[in-house]
Amino acid sequence: MDLDAVRTFVAVADAGQFREAALALSVTQQAVSKRVAALEKDLGARLFTRTARGAHLTVDGQVFLPHARDLLRAEERAAASVRPGRRALRVDVIGRRLAPADLVRDFHRAHPETALDVVTLFDADAALAAVRSGTIDASFRALTLPVRQLPDGIEAARVHDEPVELLTGPAHPLAAARTLTPAQLAGHRIWMPGNVAGTEWAAFYDDLAAAFGFTIEVTGPQFGTEPLLDTIADSALLGTFVGEQTRVVWPADHDLRRIPLHDPTPVYPHSLIWRADNPHPALTALRAHLGTIRPGRETWTPKWAQ
Repeated sequence: MDLDAVRTFVAVADAGQFREAALALSVTQQAVSKRVAALEKDLGARLFTRTARGAHLTVDGQVFLPHARDLLRAEERAAASVRPGRRALRVDVIGRRLAPADLVRDFHRAHPETALDVVTLFDADAALAAVRSGTIDASFRALTLPVRQLPDGIEAARVHDEPVELLTGPAHPLAAARTLTPAQLAGHRIWMPGNVAGTEWAAFYDDLAAAFGFTIEVTGPQFGTEPLLDTIADSALLGTFVGEQTRVVWPADHDLRRIPLHDPTPVYPHSLIWRADNPHPALTALRAHLGTIRPGRETWTPKWAQ
């Protein structure tokens, strides 16, 4: 259906005259007449009767009017859903219980008027492709390549360093420690079945293990967080890593221990990625809210993050 014709029909119905509708739409009265006639032909019904006092809706016109208004509202919603500055800002986070999700929530608390669509893509490659295509406005990811090697038009800034913690069950030999150094993990087994080869998080933890002499194990199927915690709780050999801001809940009888790591503190480097030519005003606000950071002297990150 020709929405210009529908818009013209509504304008005539509201104005009660073809001439006044033409003035409101900034078109000629002849154009208004042609659009209404085309719509009537399309519908197979007369919508107006003309009198010396103006245009009056027929019964069919009265029946069609609320549907015509719905069509125009739907058109506006459809356009607003993709129009920068009016549609929601689309942001990718690596996980809804991880630090980037907290960063987005903090931004929304500071800017409650900003509409957000939060999505979760698989890895940095998928996120970069989505940013390049405009499917999303920004993504929080660890970048395993230098910013200067990003595709043309893509920019990134390191916005958050998240400390890594050891998670163990009560029978683990390190469970009683209040803090640990990464070197104290040498010889221990860290079980992370979610470490998918080729992903940015696998690259981070593989480099961390290589730097401090412990083993990352990925054997076994990845059934999710709860089975992982069940296994860690019952094991005297296995621990796992979690981010300091990762929200994890377990049964009280698991008695799991979150142990901070220091001297140095391994930090997971979260960067914000966006297209330089993206005009969405909320993206500018998000970047200003996050700012940029410089790595701390007492922290550790892989060489590719430095």
